[in-house]
Amino acid sequence: MKKIVYVIVLLAFVGTTSQAQKLNAAKVPTAVKTAFSKTHVGILKVTWSKEDANFEAEFTLDGKKSSEVYLASGTFLESEVEIKVSELPAAVKMKLKDQKVAEAAKITKANGSIIYEAEVKGKDLFFDANGNAVKL
Repeated sequence: MKKIVYVIVLLAFVGTTSQAQKLNAAKVPTAVKTAFSKTHVGILKVTWSKEDANFEAEFTLDGKKSSEVYLASGTFLESEVEIKVSELPAAVKMKLKDQKVAEAAKITKANGSIIYEAEVKGKDLFFDANGNAVKL
């Protein structure tokens, strides 16, 4: 029985740590840090993590939790900014009217397209501004 519990705990730990790996800033490619610092002069408190081959910067901007994802080359992929549930577009709120939304965010892709994220029952749901479900 102890072995089963040990294996379950080990698998849970591996599963949660494999999603994103926190990084020391020294391990973030210079191109990524340079790209970030060009658009965010003065932001000194940044937490870096690696997701697959990409690098994510987490920081606070104007009092809101924010993050940006970059390729190792420094190419910007997307930004995510935490928003109030009340700030979701009306069409998205209509889709979620009978559900409790724990958190919400606005994701802006490099091409300028915007996706809204709503956390419902521990799952992240994604929508365009018209309330259509989006798969990532």
